[in-house]
Amino acid sequence: MSNGRILVVEDDFDISNMLRIFFTGQGYNVEVAARGGDALEQCRKQLPDLIVLDIMLPDMDGYAVCRELRTNTRTSHIPIIFLTQRDERSDRIAGLELGADDYITKPFDIEELKLRVRTAIRTHQRLNMTDPKTGLPSGRLLEDQLRDLMRSANWSLILVGIDHLRPFNDEYGFVAGDEVLRFAAMMMNEVMNEKGTLNDFIGHPGNETFIIITKANDVPGMTKLLRERFDEGVKSHYNFIHREQGGIDLPTGETAPLMRLSIGVVSDKTQRFTDIREITETAAEFRRMDQEKSA
Repeated sequence: MSNGRILVVEDDFDISNMLRIFFTGQGYNVEVAARGGDALEQCRKQLPDLIVLDIMLPDMDGYAVCRELRTNTRTSHIPIIFLTQRDERSDRIAGLELGADDYITKPFDIEELKLRVRTAIRTHQRLNMTDPKTGLPSGRLLEDQLRDLMRSANWSLILVGIDHLRPFNDEYGFVAGDEVLRFAAMMMNEVMNEKGTLNDFIGHPGNETFIIITKANDVPGMTKLLRERFDEGVKSHYNFIHREQGGIDLPTGETAPLMRLSIGVVSDKTQRFTDIREITETAAEFRRMDQEKSA
């Protein structure tokens, strides 16, 4: 199992390649971006668990990249370690004021960087800020977003659940089930990039449930695309026999259908809410209705 996903943003090929090889050997999934714009694009496609960010980049400096990540709701929580040749106190303060989690100067000790990376990821997870399986916000970060709904307008909350995940786990194991969760998280990011806004939010409260908060206008089109992409992609997680027969044979003689999404949508455009509990309970009820309709 991976220790996490690291995005290295560094235009020096020798350094980025060395970091990629080293951290891959430590059990991390490592991606590399040579430009700040590429890093922002990669984050929109799939959230990393941590970013190692060089300050001197060819298109925009690391400070600008950090500022963009911190002002975007979907990426604001990602831990960032600045990597630079500068060792000036003012530069360190500038990075930390922008929300960087740590700062290390070149030439650096790779073992020290390894410890800082591991500590930053573990601290973030221990504070219950991200789900370790998907890297999506959970716990306190998710609660903060829900509380913000009561102070904002023109929002929709989409509660997304993966139906029939339990029989899949029983048949294929929890490692395969975790892969389904990661696929779902990546797919939701892709759909939000196409149909949502930059400040939309995707959270993973746990198990098979996800929450999307959006200010996009075409929510029906968004949910339709979520279903289509999931139905298309989830088949690859089953073997040929289960795909052909449309599900998993259970010991009871029944067949558990292929996994699908059940979705509940609530919006301040259609009804008024007094607290966040009412929002989530209403969305859960609409999701249950969607499950019954599909059964």
